[in-house]
Amino acid sequence: MMVRNLRAHPTRVRLFRNKWLELTTLTPFPLFFSVWILIDILAAVTAFQADTGWGILIGFMAGLLVWLLFEYVAHRYLFHLSLSSVMGRHLIFLIHGNHHEDPKDPLRSIMPLTVSLPLGFLIWFSWCHSGIPAHDSAFFGFAAGYTVYDTVHWSCHQTSSRGRLARVLRKHHLLHHHAPIHGNYATTVPLLDRIFRTHIKIR
Repeated sequence: MMVRNLRAHPTRVRLFRNKWLELTTLTPFPLFFSVWILIDILAAVTAFQADTGWGILIGFMAGLLVWLLFEYVAHRYLFHLSLSSVMGRHLIFLIHGNHHEDPKDPLRSIMPLTVSLPLGFLIWFSWCHSGIPAHDSAFFGFAAGYTVYDTVHWSCHQTSSRGRLARVLRKHHLLHHHAPIHGNYATTVPLLDRIFRTHIKIR
């Protein structure tokens, strides 16, 4: 049923001619949330088994901070990378440009699982073999940060914001899409744009 619904999705921007490759670029929010909440729970259980006390808290906060910096840096310097070659521009369009082409597409407001799961595994594997203390708690913080990020990002585009915080986050992110200048690269913590002087000011 889910595959049939995805195939019937009237996407305005097509990335691949092959229908099966195209399906790998579409991610319904319930599917994303179910998978990543399970990963977060497993990461939390592992963290509480491997670390104790302050190690869990410090590791979690460190992993969350790494995610927030990763979110900002990747969005600013990778997703909006300006390349001169045709292949390079096509790659950036595949990664992120398609979302700017059609920001309201509900199945492309989230990083596809075909990308987020392999990247998540590589990050987990790297931390497990890094020798860093409390790496299990750090991955928990990183994974939780990512889950919140894509949830907020999807909500900014697909829901009517309720509550002051939701409205602030939505306004901040939609300016990134619709303002005539570049900026507002942070989605979950707009303060980062002020720190790095990429905040879009509305006069």
